[in-house]
Amino acid sequence: MSLESDIKTMLNSIDLELYDTTITSENEETIYRVSVMASGGVSMEKVVEATRLISPLLDVTPAVSGEYRLEVSSPGIERKLANISHFKNSIGEKVVLSMKDKSKYRGELLHVKDNNITLNTQDDGEKTFNYADVSKAKTYFEW
Repeated sequence: MSLESDIKTMLNSIDLELYDTTITSENEETIYRVSVMASGGVSMEKVVEATRLISPLLDVTPAVSGEYRLEVSSPGIERKLANISHFKNSIGEKVVLSMKDKSKYRGELLHVKDNNITLNTQDDGEKTFNYADVSKAKTYFEW
């Protein structure tokens, strides 16, 4: 099993879903970031519980070589959609797609089937896009 698979199993045991893992560097410090989601949102208590579960695993199977810090958090209401499963987890939310041909589309994410993403766009109504044609995507919130 992979580290990510082990983390996913641990998170599922406390009713959390793994959204993403990233390794980043900030202020000359390496950070292993684990983003989690849950139906109804992620409480601070769940973040603490997830951190306590994941930390011992990383002592045995480090995410990166050298020193680093574990950071567990929610990906937030406005977040990057980096793979097809991110889209599947965001159905019903508002998204903006930047296409490889430089066009942009905004709208509610209606459904995802195979590599096809369907939005109810603000200008064109229901429109389906192939994931391979998307250069960037993110959720957004209208305040």
